[in-house]
Amino acid sequence: MRLIVFLFLLLPYGSLHSMDEYFLTLRNEKVNLRQGPSFDYPVKIFYKKKFLPVLVQDKSDNFRKIRDHENNSGWIHISQLSKKKAAITVDDDLILFNNSTIYSNPIAKLKKGRLVRINKCKDDWCKVNTGGFKGWLQKKSLWGLL
Repeated sequence: MRLIVFLFLLLPYGSLHSMDEYFLTLRNEKVNLRQGPSFDYPVKIFYKKKFLPVLVQDKSDNFRKIRDHENNSGWIHISQLSKKKAAITVDDDLILFNNSTIYSNPIAKLKKGRLVRINKCKDDWCKVNTGGFKGWLQKKSLWGLL
């Protein structure tokens, strides 16, 4: 019985130190990716794309360690991050459909690396908008969703 109580007491402690990864997007047109979790660290990359999705992997005070779709990683201040949903297309010549089925009317063809804003997702599809087009893409072709 004591062993069960002891293990039960350790479980919450273990979960405090593990962080689940999640996606956020860049809040502004210009965002600095730094080598470490403070303004004292040098800038590695200047991002120039609002709503670019980034995978948050760790945190330190008001900074988040992120990884982008090109596997660049570093630290960004939380004030530069947003909860708005977006994704990057990972397949070339991706078809944007009118409805959430491959049998619906095609609307546009998207190239690999295209930024799309996510309106909603259901099952294996997401309703997106990009460049004045609105339609449905398969989730498997998007980077920026869990």
